[in-house]
Amino acid sequence: MKTIEANRLNNVSEYYFSKKLREINKINQSGIHVINLGIGSPDLEPPKVVINELTTWSTQNNVHGYQRYNGIPELRLAIKEWSKKVYDISLNADTEILPLMGSKEGIHHITQAFVNKGDKVLVPMLGYPTYRSVSNLAQAIVAEYSIKSDGSFDLEELSSLLSSNTKVLWLNYPHMPTGVPANKKAITQLIGLANENGCIVINDNPYSTLLTDDFFSIFQIDGAKENCLELNSLSKSHNMSGWRVGWVSGKRELIQSILKVKSNMDSGMFLPIQKAAISALNVSTDWIKQLNLIYSERRKVVWEILDKLNCSYAKNNVGLFIWARIPDKCDSAEIWTNKILYNAKVFITPGFIFGSSGNKFVRVSLCNSKEVLGEALKRINNLK
Repeated sequence: MKTIEANRLNNVSEYYFSKKLREINKINQSGIHVINLGIGSPDLEPPKVVINELTTWSTQNNVHGYQRYNGIPELRLAIKEWSKKVYDISLNADTEILPLMGSKEGIHHITQAFVNKGDKVLVPMLGYPTYRSVSNLAQAIVAEYSIKSDGSFDLEELSSLLSSNTKVLWLNYPHMPTGVPANKKAITQLIGLANENGCIVINDNPYSTLLTDDFFSIFQIDGAKENCLELNSLSKSHNMSGWRVGWVSGKRELIQSILKVKSNMDSGMFLPIQKAAISALNVSTDWIKQLNLIYSERRKVVWEILDKLNCSYAKNNVGLFIWARIPDKCDSAEIWTNKILYNAKVFITPGFIFGSSGNKFVRVSLCNSKEVLGEALKRINNLK
């Protein structure tokens, strides 16, 4: 029988967490529940007003049909106003904002809109695996660039990687998995280099309000709209990961190209979800401050867990995760975390899934209560 699977899948495997969750579920069936410190899926609720808005609109007549591909005007306006309030940037709600069913969808749409087979895509040496996998699906050439501990770049390295066939460069600030904040001077230099080579720079920005007071957007940099896009989402900032509400922003010409792809992939976002998203964007920034207080308390317990495991980490980084180096005596984070999984029934994400330089690192999520984290610490304390 001839091969059925498309060639574009040759360099793509099933998402790591998809496979690992099956393994964890199998362990759970043995009767001992695994504490999952791996995935960044917020366990807290969105603001109450958001849930109330969804409930109210879901009972209305004539709200269950297809919707606009570019979202209702009120949602785009709310995104514009939120961006001004949080980042102090100006966007045109009619032409520079495109709502998405989650920013992960946007990574695919952007790649399909701008990347041809054989084009080069630059991804951070440590970064969200979807940047690589979606580029591989597009049969692009994926090249890694390094990020220094202060969030800056090796400009000589970038100059050598950028070429006439480099279409896209992925950024992610605040950075995931390391939690390094944005270095505006370095990003400004990077944008300039990319612009000289006709390359689009995309900042994936879902963690910008978490455990930081310095809310960063790439559009705070002068001239960034010329060759930049930014993805954002309510998944992390408002505890709405399952709702699938995100957006991409940038100049009109780029947004229109992405819309060409998106309009052939979905039939619009459920209207009550759009209405609820508006209420989320309109909540006071005090709500974000309260959320960050909860995460800061959780982070202290995670630091205790990492101390017990003899890991090293930075305390001044931001976002929803703690990035830590495993003990020197351990050769592989994957092997080491599997031992913890099977002996303590605690799952910690090994860093190799974010790139080749993550083999000696782990990422721990803050998406568990202090009580659950305390139980994880207790289990790890009992490790032999």
